[in-house]
Amino acid sequence: MIRRTLLCLLIAGLLGPAIVNAQEVLLGIFAHPDDEGIVGPVLARYAREGKSVTVVMATDGRLGVNEFSGYSAGDELAAVRREEMNCAAEKLGVELVHLEYFDQFNSAEGYDGFIPQLQGLIRDIARIIEEKQPDAIVTFGPDGVSNHMDHQLVSSSVTQALVSREWDDPPALYYFGIPASTLDEDARTLRGVRDDYLTVRVPFTEEDAEKAIEAWQCHVSQFGPDAAGWMRSRMDALGGMLHFRPFGTPTGMSDTLFR
Repeated sequence: MIRRTLLCLLIAGLLGPAIVNAQEVLLGIFAHPDDEGIVGPVLARYAREGKSVTVVMATDGRLGVNEFSGYSAGDELAAVRREEMNCAAEKLGVELVHLEYFDQFNSAEGYDGFIPQLQGLIRDIARIIEEKQPDAIVTFGPDGVSNHMDHQLVSSSVTQALVSREWDDPPALYYFGIPASTLDEDARTLRGVRDDYLTVRVPFTEEDAEKAIEAWQCHVSQFGPDAAGWMRSRMDALGGMLHFRPFGTPTGMSDTLFR
C-alpha cells in the first residue's frame, strides 16, 4: 500500500529514483492446503513477473480424509498437508504463511469452541495485511466456490479485517468467481457469479498453467492417481483466464435503502 504512495511522490519529483523498483505485493488468503489451486495460474503468473506473492493458509487440513490416501483425520494428516503446502508454495514461487487453525474452526465444540477461533482468524488476517502491506488481496467469494463453510468463513473474515479499519492506502480486494454462464441452473444458484459482476479477468500463460499443475501435484494426500489428467482438463477449461469480482468500495452517502 505504501508503495503506491511512494510512486505518486516519485512522479511528483519529491523522491529519488531508488523508489522506482518498489515491488507490488499480492496476498492470497485461503482455507485449506490445496485451496490455492483455484487461482494457481494467476499466483504463478505474478510470481514469474517478479511481484511479491504471499499465500496465507488458515487451517491445517486435518479433516481432509478421502478413500485413497489411507490417512485418518488428525495430527498426522495435518503434518502431511503442511509439508504438501510447503512443496506447492515452492513450486509456485510464493511465500507461505501457514496458520494453525483446525478445519471447521472447532465448530463441533459449539459457540465457545468456534467463536474464539473465528475471532482469532480475523485478528491474524488484519495483522498479516498490516505486515505485508499488499496492493491486492484475492480470496474466495461469499459462495466459497464449493459452499464449503471454511471457504465462506475465510472470505467473510478477510472482508471484515479489511473493512474494520482505516488503512493508509487500502488494498484492492478481489473475490474469485465462476462465471454463471458456464454452469447449469442448480450449480449457478449455488456458486455461480453473474458474468457482468466479474469485471477483472486475468489472463495466464501455458507456462503458468504448468506451474499450477506442478504445485497441485504436491497435494498427494488429496488427489488420486488420475489427478494430473483432471488438473490438465481444468486448466484447459479455464481458457487461459481467471475471473474475479472486485469488492465494492462505497462512493458516496445516501439516506435511503432504495435506489
